[in-house]
Amino acid sequence: MNSSLVGNQSGRPFCLLAISYLETINFCLLEVVIIVFLMVLIISGNIIVIFVFHCAPLLNHHTTSYFIQTMAYADLLVGVSCLVPSLSLLHYPIVLSESLVCQIFGYVVSVLKSVSMASLACISIDRYIAITKPLTYNTLVTPWRLRICILLIWLYSCLVFLPSFHWGKPGYHGDVFQWCASSWNTDPYFTLFIVVMLYAPAAFIVCFTYFNIFRICQQHTKEINERRVRFSSQEGEAGEAQPCPDKRYAMVLFRITSVFYILWLPYIIYFLLESSNVYSNRVASFLTTWLAISNSFCNCVIYSLSNSVFQKGLKRLSGAICASCARQRVAKDSSTSRSKRSSNGCHV
Repeated sequence: MNSSLVGNQSGRPFCLLAISYLETINFCLLEVVIIVFLMVLIISGNIIVIFVFHCAPLLNHHTTSYFIQTMAYADLLVGVSCLVPSLSLLHYPIVLSESLVCQIFGYVVSVLKSVSMASLACISIDRYIAITKPLTYNTLVTPWRLRICILLIWLYSCLVFLPSFHWGKPGYHGDVFQWCASSWNTDPYFTLFIVVMLYAPAAFIVCFTYFNIFRICQQHTKEINERRVRFSSQEGEAGEAQPCPDKRYAMVLFRITSVFYILWLPYIIYFLLESSNVYSNRVASFLTTWLAISNSFCNCVIYSLSNSVFQKGLKRLSGAICASCARQRVAKDSSTSRSKRSSNGCHV
């Protein structure tokens, strides 16, 4: 029997947010609501992103679309994987043992978020190359090399968290399984390993590349404005300040990256504190973990609100769906009217 479902001796289920427990329904209400709500948002949002990318060819003009779609697929799988704790909290039977389900779920979620983190780092490198080496960019960054890079991201993410089955938690907390919370401890050496191999390099790459991107864009903007002022003064016309054309797209990607690290910062801090035995709290564990997982939906919102081409693709997709529904309605109405006419003819 699953101990997380049976609970303690009083018969109550294991709830990290015990304030949400209700005797009448006999499950952790608030935890179920949070997880199911995030699951629905993540799955629906990323399915829309994937469909829009397939319906808007202009979005594939940028090489970063490869990484954006990789993140969308990874985030979609995060939402699908949330079915496991949802079904467990709702007392659906789990065939495998609780310890194995806990380890596999923690490993899968960690791998998928590692793919997102590595993809964001690769996006920043791609934009850095595009701005610093615009003449040789197309020869350096090719579709074949991008596919190899994405394959390496998935392979590296799978390998870097593989020791978790022997060393301890791979970085997943907020446990809805009792075995995860009480028996699967974090190893400080494994924590240091993850920080050195994943968190620190990804954060350093993002900070370095975007700092230089905006510095270069600022220099380009200043040079362009100086030239416009010089030519406009000669022609007797007032010149207007023109921003760097690459800066707008870089800002969209920078917002996605910033929100990612903002939502993951509380989780990373708690991860480090718990691993070093400085602080441990189950409520904080749950909230920081699922706040970080909510980032899988935030990427969809930021990209849809910031990218004009994506907005056009979304309108095109919604228009195609509406047109398809209208055609089905017209066909249904015409078939209904024909059946009525035929029935009327039989009664004549």
